[in-house]
Amino acid sequence: MSSFREDTTPAMIYLCATMWHETNEEMMNIMISVFRLDQYRPKSLTQPQFDDFTFEAHIYFDDAFTNVTESQHRHLNTYAKDLVKIIADVYGIFKNLNKTFFEVQQQIPDQAIIKTPYGARLVVEMPLGNNIVVHFKDKEKIRNKKRWSQVMYLYYLLGWKLMTKYYRYWQEGQHEKHLRRKIQKEKHNTYLLALDGDTDFQPAAVMLLIDRLKMYPRVGAACGRIHPTGSGPAVWFQKFEYAISHWLQKTAEHVFGSVLCSPGCFSLFRAEALMDDNVMKKYSTNSTEPSHYIQYDQGEDRWLCTLLLKQGWRVEYNAASDAYTNAPENFKELYNQRKRWGPSTMANVVDLLGSTNIVSKRNLSMSKLFMFYQLFGMISAILAPSTICLMVAGSLSFILKMPSAAALVIAVIPPAIYLGLCFKLKPDTQISLAGILSVIYAFLMVVVTITIIASMMKEKTILTPSSIFIVAMSIIYIVTALMHPQELPLVFYGFLYIICIPSAYLLLTIYSMVNMNSVSWGTRETKPTPGDATTAVSALQAKTKKAKGIFQRLCSWMKCCKKSLPISEDTQPLINAQPQENLVPESVPEPQTQDTAANDASEKEQTQVKTGFDCPAKCWINELESLSNDIQLQEHFLDKDEENFWNELIEKYLEPVKNDKEKQEKIKNDLQDLRNKVNFSFFFLNALWLMAAFVFQAFDVFSLNINIVDFNLQLTGGTIQIEPMSLMFILGFAISVLLQFVGMLHHRVSTLIHYIAFLETEPKQQKSADNEVDSTADSNDESAYNTDLNSVSQESQSSQDWDSEFYNSNLNIKNIQEDFV
Repeated sequence: MSSFREDTTPAMIYLCATMWHETNEEMMNIMISVFRLDQYRPKSLTQPQFDDFTFEAHIYFDDAFTNVTESQHRHLNTYAKDLVKIIADVYGIFKNLNKTFFEVQQQIPDQAIIKTPYGARLVVEMPLGNNIVVHFKDKEKIRNKKRWSQVMYLYYLLGWKLMTKYYRYWQEGQHEKHLRRKIQKEKHNTYLLALDGDTDFQPAAVMLLIDRLKMYPRVGAACGRIHPTGSGPAVWFQKFEYAISHWLQKTAEHVFGSVLCSPGCFSLFRAEALMDDNVMKKYSTNSTEPSHYIQYDQGEDRWLCTLLLKQGWRVEYNAASDAYTNAPENFKELYNQRKRWGPSTMANVVDLLGSTNIVSKRNLSMSKLFMFYQLFGMISAILAPSTICLMVAGSLSFILKMPSAAALVIAVIPPAIYLGLCFKLKPDTQISLAGILSVIYAFLMVVVTITIIASMMKEKTILTPSSIFIVAMSIIYIVTALMHPQELPLVFYGFLYIICIPSAYLLLTIYSMVNMNSVSWGTRETKPTPGDATTAVSALQAKTKKAKGIFQRLCSWMKCCKKSLPISEDTQPLINAQPQENLVPESVPEPQTQDTAANDASEKEQTQVKTGFDCPAKCWINELESLSNDIQLQEHFLDKDEENFWNELIEKYLEPVKNDKEKQEKIKNDLQDLRNKVNFSFFFLNALWLMAAFVFQAFDVFSLNINIVDFNLQLTGGTIQIEPMSLMFILGFAISVLLQFVGMLHHRVSTLIHYIAFLETEPKQQKSADNEVDSTADSNDESAYNTDLNSVSQESQSSQDWDSEFYNSNLNIKNIQEDFV
């Protein structure tokens, strides 16, 4: 236990969430998680027990602005407005968490709204002092999409917030060698927690990831156990798929080498690793080659990990750190998501395999033997379609008692036809056809499974290739599930996973490879972007016209375009780390009335330049305030230096891509050429594998005869004939799964030790902090705050998810309180 958390330097954690078209429920999940972390590590407390880390939450909202009819100004879209309302609602819940019915305090302190070169920024101070900073991105001012949001927060948080102050210290004359040591220490103890806009997590999960990075200085990133949430067969399939990939694949990578992909929905990155040579700089590279669009933009999380691994950093997996994220609930969205993941995964693994000598020398975790293991996995992934065809052929031969060669020809015909149609049909039609074939294959797999089980019982033997496969899979999955008792119910989804194997590894692979030239995001794109669709504009036009007259009269009567306020010392830390003297306050004239503005256009232009917002834009601030009765926004300004920083960053890396039709057409043609070349090689290898299997089966070139024994290991007199291809498949599968199983056992032991160490240390900190709060807090605040600490302590000792019950109960209390007021 003494080595647990060896580095006692307080860590700074930046929570970095990317959002786009999340639903209310999804945004509610992450907001509750962030406010829960505020309760867990309050900033206002100064006890040493709470000095292990501080945090600040940043949300980067992509494409947050839209055009509104009869308005010259960009307005926040409905998704961004929903986020503001949710923040106000969750704030009220946590502020009144320990209040009685008559102690309700719904009013939220004034928060800051800031106009920025990339759009706007909302700064909210949570009840216990930590900040949420929402960056609303305007795609007309800054480049959109997830990778560029990540580049945006990498340079802002690590370049501006972390490094700028040291440059100022150097200008003031401080010793450079001393500053370099301080920079190195802060980089080492600064972490970025990458989140998706729908991630739900507990504070204990964050602590477990922090511990991994604190204990091992060469760990550049660590990820947790991701649980997909949702309902329906598509989610049930993903639940078991995620479980298998974490139970066996990620644990094997962690034990024998290094995890190759730390998912962006819940991963902790070390600033020192991200700021290493050829990581952050390389990650901000524009895609110029066709392969870049697949490797860089379709699989940005895996590519970032590839850059870390090439620089010698280790990526780890912590099975005790649980996080929940919404999964695609329909067949089409699932296929489109995997269309991104499949080719990008192969591109990144090929990139690593091509640099085996360099990687194995620079990264101590990535031995050549481990790289050979990855090569075997890559070959298996490439030959997956032909392997599934062989499995289906064996099933047909077993059921219909037909020759193996004839069964193989029949098994190849449907996927071959589907492959040809995919080059001609639209993507939606391809998915629909894949859905029909998936149902047919599922019925076939059910029949085959039942027939094999019946055959084993009738012949009293399991020594057939099909029987060995099913029995081995069942034993390994069940034993693995028993090693994860809290996830044991997921075994019931295993049957669905097995019957969907042809769909997941045959049809989906074909769809992904044929459509790899399509670099659209694929998920959340079915929801219309407010203001972009013509139908949405038409529907809002009448309401907007009517509301405009009322709104203008209210602006004139209530003077909603109120004077901008300078930044005070209290609110300065919410905006940037610069000293107060760096601010450039400006004298703001009284707002003009509607009549004056109509008579003097030039004066209105001058006012707009000075204030940063003209009247409609200021009314836009009040529009945000109108979303909740509890929140009031104060207009603040960026520091001049920070504004210059954003302008330079946008100009260098994040300038919006211009609509160049000629360039887009060239990219489209290049991607199609790449698709054709890769598809030819990919399916040619599968065709060779199938042809070899057909020759061995049709001409009986070589076969292995094995005597059949019954359950009592007595000879039955029969023999089994095994073809070389079947033998290679069984041996390869057995070796791979055995290695993963051994790695899983080792990882479970280390996870148990880590989790026990966490439980042994964390409650003690909470208890001692509890006593100090008792001795210093006044009597009214003592009971309320101790309740917070007790709930947090209980939370850290339990892995149960109390989020749903917590939210529903407090939401009902909030509604009653509002009715009472």
